[in-house]
Amino acid sequence: MLTDPLVDEIENAQVLLLSGVLLTACLAKLVFRAPVAAAPAHVHGVPVPGRLRRATALRQDRRASVGLGVAEGTLGLALLITPHLSVRLATTVVFAAATWTVGELRVHRPDAGCGCFGGLSTKQIGHRTVLRAVLLTAAAVISLDAPHAGLTVLLDRPSAVGAILLAELVLFAALSPEIAVLLGRNRPRLRPVTPCERRRSPLAETYERLRESEAWKASENAIASAVPLDVWREGCWRFVVYPAHVDGRDTELVFAVSTAERGYTVRVAPVPPAAPALPATL
Repeated sequence: MLTDPLVDEIENAQVLLLSGVLLTACLAKLVFRAPVAAAPAHVHGVPVPGRLRRATALRQDRRASVGLGVAEGTLGLALLITPHLSVRLATTVVFAAATWTVGELRVHRPDAGCGCFGGLSTKQIGHRTVLRAVLLTAAAVISLDAPHAGLTVLLDRPSAVGAILLAELVLFAALSPEIAVLLGRNRPRLRPVTPCERRRSPLAETYERLRESEAWKASENAIASAVPLDVWREGCWRFVVYPAHVDGRDTELVFAVSTAERGYTVRVAPVPPAAPALPATL
């Protein structure tokens, strides 16, 4: 049976773990920009210029990422400074909400990354990411009764919780695909890579990537024709538009297929079909 001092050490270790995760997530969101999601090419049938779509999406995504990162960093610092229950409850709510969000993204947007650590979280959401979110939520629940703030634990007998924290950090690293992405960013390249906006990307390659993607498999049954309505390329993306029937309504699915050589992604967005042109009147 666990003794009270051991229980306290386990609870205190969770405070340090959660604080470290929140501060790391904050730093990653501020340093590593997440890729901009493909914006719809039409709004109510009106074409939106590509430059305007990219600029708008970039501003919105960056503001949201920075705001969330600052909030996470503030909460991580609060865990270090104060043992107040309100801070622990807020942390639990944040991680519970993150777990729900990751689960929803895995079901409805399997091609997208979770964005948990900014631009490092670009890989598709897998079982490891979901399990990590669940375990962090459990750690937040355990930390509710922790007797000390994080700094107090670090200054007073840090070796007591060191073994517990080390084991949890090893598990956290094993469940984090972001580490492989970070190492890949820092690994020296053997040959220069052509920028995606200048790289030659044959149409056959685009269709192959599209057919193999989770975005296509999730939308395949809704597509009404094997022949696309439109195909064009802008920068690092080639857009392919298909007619579709979703929830009893005719719509168009715009697939954005990355032209990058490595780490390419495929995204999809439903847009209303373009309104037919009215005949000219005399």
